[in-house]
Amino acid sequence: MQDVESSSIWSPCLTQDGSFTFFSKEFEESFHSHGGAIQEAFQKFVRATNLEQKADGDRLCLLDVCYGLGYNTAAALETIWSIHPDCHVTVYALELDVSVARAAIAAPLLETWAPPVQQVLRAIAQDHQCLTSRLTAFLLLGDARQTIQTLVTQSFQADAVFLDPFSPRRCPQLWTVEFLQQVTQCLAPRGRLATYSRSACVRSALQQAGLQIGTIPLGADHPQHSHQWAQGTVAAFDSQELTPLTLMEQEHLQTRAAIPYRDPTLQDSADQILARHQAEQNVCDRTSTSSWRRRWGIR
Repeated sequence: MQDVESSSIWSPCLTQDGSFTFFSKEFEESFHSHGGAIQEAFQKFVRATNLEQKADGDRLCLLDVCYGLGYNTAAALETIWSIHPDCHVTVYALELDVSVARAAIAAPLLETWAPPVQQVLRAIAQDHQCLTSRLTAFLLLGDARQTIQTLVTQSFQADAVFLDPFSPRRCPQLWTVEFLQQVTQCLAPRGRLATYSRSACVRSALQQAGLQIGTIPLGADHPQHSHQWAQGTVAAFDSQELTPLTLMEQEHLQTRAAIPYRDPTLQDSADQILARHQAEQNVCDRTSTSSWRRRWGIR
């Protein structure tokens, strides 16, 4: 990657679909699946939120939690405008570190997208907003637990929510019941929330936040292995159009793994949230996750 340099906290890496992502040295995780960064944006976020069907309308609103490289927003805009070029899209993106978005507008990362979307990503990264005849986009910088409250106060309602923080064990602050309650207040009555996470603690937190949940099943081109059972989770107020959880996934929600993270004041550190979570797991009388794994042959 001749135009993108590694920073002190993240470094670029190639994924299997030929697109690039970054590896965060701080969180010790990649921003995307190694199977394909661009593929993940389309499969686990755009398609899971039914944006192809919703693009027939004249207006759509999106909430991108943890904007990162901007891939989820970019994939959504490409999809929407390929179906309805005049659809006006409103995007609110929440992000802590704008340096990632700025690095993502360098070649060759930016060249993946159509020219109009490249312009959007540049504007968002450089100006923290993009205002055109068919787009109103704002990048809200800071702790998402606080910036989301601005949208709640404004009664913002998203047709699609992309929930894409680092994993629960690495970034528990953005997977708590309390934070997801804030996010749920920003979801339109017929909107959908999608996330790559299939963790039982995330799914139970979404349920406690007032949502129905479904699975994002493995596709035909994604053979199932014993340690994989879904591509992620989709949530909505109405479960009618969601793919139901399998029996294995339903039983997962009865184990200790389904104890959700808590952050009553929306200000606790990751260590505090993890310690509270561990203490609650230690005293609960739920089935152990290890016994569930043995029952279903999961490594």
